[in-house]
Amino acid sequence: MGQTVRSAPGVEPMSDAAPAPSGSPVLLDRTFGHADITVLRHEVSRLLSPIAGNGDRLSGYVLAVNEVLTNVVLHAGGHGRIQLRREAGAVWCVITDSGPGIPDDYLDSHLLPGTEEIGGRGLWLAHRLCDEVTTATGPIGTSIGLRMDLAPSAGRR
Repeated sequence: MGQTVRSAPGVEPMSDAAPAPSGSPVLLDRTFGHADITVLRHEVSRLLSPIAGNGDRLSGYVLAVNEVLTNVVLHAGGHGRIQLRREAGAVWCVITDSGPGIPDDYLDSHLLPGTEEIGGRGLWLAHRLCDEVTTATGPIGTSIGLRMDLAPSAGRR
């Protein structure tokens, strides 16, 4: 579940595709390029394992983050920004770029692209691995928010 916002030509998409309550702890905030993807995948896993555990949910979430990072590098100019923050009961990862926007065909997250099609599986996969995916996209950039809900006792000791 999530929302997609298509920006008008010349209008910058939301800087964050996820709401940011004041006081939300920022766990990670940096720019990235191709050489950073593997490091960031491990960093996201390392930062979240104390609060989310090391199970399949975390592995799936990290895979979704990796897919969106890879999409930015391959299709949106090669670099972007990642911000990871904890909120009450959830973790949000917001990934932004200054690419040309996501074509409408790729925004329908309910349909798995056919085997003959190239691309389109990263967002499809993210929608299945995250509790919520939000997208703001337009001709001068995209912002994708990925939410993973935490178990009520996650991170408490």
